[in-house]
Amino acid sequence: MSTDVTGVVVRLKLSLLRNGLRQSGGRRAAYVASAVLVLLFAALQLLGLIMLRGNAHAGSVAVLLVAVLALGWAVMPLFFPGGDETLDPTRLVMLPLRPRPLVRALLAASLVGIGPLFTLCLFTGSVIAVARGGVAYVVGVVGVVLALLVCVALARAVAAANTRLLTSRKGRDLAVLSGLVIAVGAQVVNFGAQQLGSSGLGRLDPVADVLRWVPPASAIAAVESVSEGSYGVGVLQLTLTACALVALIAVWSRHLTRLMTSPDGSTLQAVTEAAVRERTSTGLARLLPAGRTGTVMQRSLRYVWRDPKTKAAWVTSLAIGLIVPLFNALQDTGSIYFACFAAGMLGIQMYNQFGQDTSAFWMVALTISSPRDAYVELRGRALALLLITVPYATLVTVLTTALLGDWAKLPEVLGLSFALLGAMLATGAWTSARFPYSIPQEGHKNVAPGQTGLAWISVFGGMIAAALLCAPVIAVTIWLNVSEGGDAWSRLLLPVGAAYGATVTWLGLRLAAPRTAARLPEILTAVSKG
Repeated sequence: MSTDVTGVVVRLKLSLLRNGLRQSGGRRAAYVASAVLVLLFAALQLLGLIMLRGNAHAGSVAVLLVAVLALGWAVMPLFFPGGDETLDPTRLVMLPLRPRPLVRALLAASLVGIGPLFTLCLFTGSVIAVARGGVAYVVGVVGVVLALLVCVALARAVAAANTRLLTSRKGRDLAVLSGLVIAVGAQVVNFGAQQLGSSGLGRLDPVADVLRWVPPASAIAAVESVSEGSYGVGVLQLTLTACALVALIAVWSRHLTRLMTSPDGSTLQAVTEAAVRERTSTGLARLLPAGRTGTVMQRSLRYVWRDPKTKAAWVTSLAIGLIVPLFNALQDTGSIYFACFAAGMLGIQMYNQFGQDTSAFWMVALTISSPRDAYVELRGRALALLLITVPYATLVTVLTTALLGDWAKLPEVLGLSFALLGAMLATGAWTSARFPYSIPQEGHKNVAPGQTGLAWISVFGGMIAAALLCAPVIAVTIWLNVSEGGDAWSRLLLPVGAAYGATVTWLGLRLAAPRTAARLPEILTAVSKG
């Protein structure tokens, strides 16, 4: 083709961005707000790196920053494949394009956006922090360009290698891990910042010494080497980054060629023995109760395993419920009562039970003709949640206790967790019937437009009500801790909390069942809006 492919693809990227913003004023406002926040954060980071200039450990900070940014570029296509339409080259498979011009065009298109601009600002700040002398700044310009191209090529190579996976239904479930990565990453950064605050930036030096030879961090390390007069080392580090760029483009081109020339499931019908084999009940299904209760439990557990939105909520809750108490215990700043956070995070999953079914709730609604049917439905959902939550909350409490070494508090914390869980199950059942809302199946939104108020009332109002329901057990726990001789009775809080939680759950389900049966048409309308 005589047409400049690079210019066409770059204009296509700009058109996709412009047309996406034209869809709604809310989307434009969200994009502008996010762009302003990202650029403001980039400006603050740039200022911080400039202020770091002259510090003995500035090079270590810069090298680690570049390495972390490169890691982010590598994993983002896996977690957010829909963030850039041009990441899917199969959209261009019918066009007469050769791999080399297409790679060059897609590489240029990848430099358009907020992400590349943010990365460029931080790379520029890293060079300013370590460069000394005119030669170092010249090397810095080359290093910034190479490092940015390496990050972009890395993201493209990862996306091309996993395009078939990411565009499949099971592959999109990979985005579920984004909540886990964000939760773990935030706690790791918090833990690392506290360690650096107490020990200083010198603790970064051993890790930075290794990363100086890993592209693209080696490009910024080359600037520091040249500033110190080690020109040979700087050239070698810069060459490593250039070689990495060439290798990534070669890998990307090979995957791109294979992707655009090999058949897939849309052109070949694959029939495997597993696809036609008659399914039988799993071992877990045999262990569940018979009748409607077991059926509801099995359906709820399958939602957790198969539905992307439900799975994302569960994975995030499981991760945060474990990370918060354990990281606080590791920092010696936490309390054993942080273990109740696990029960609280999973108790939230009881809220908006019918919204998780979306439009499929009409099949459930057809089977509910009386308050008794509604009670059995709610009971099955609560039991499915308890099947995961009770052992999980127990495990988190035991681990937190082991890290803090406060085994005497284990029974009362477990009892408090079970009471809190029961209160959240009770209020969750009631708010599911009173304030249902729809969860869109597409995109990253968890609430359908126009139902945000319902979601806030359902979740946060229910949590406040759960805290009030749990107040008697909390009051008894406080009284036993402050009264003389209360430690001897604290072990009774485990059975008392468990019994209280079970009773409150039963009462909550009983009160929610008549309202559920009476409001089936309203619930069906509310949860089907997405």
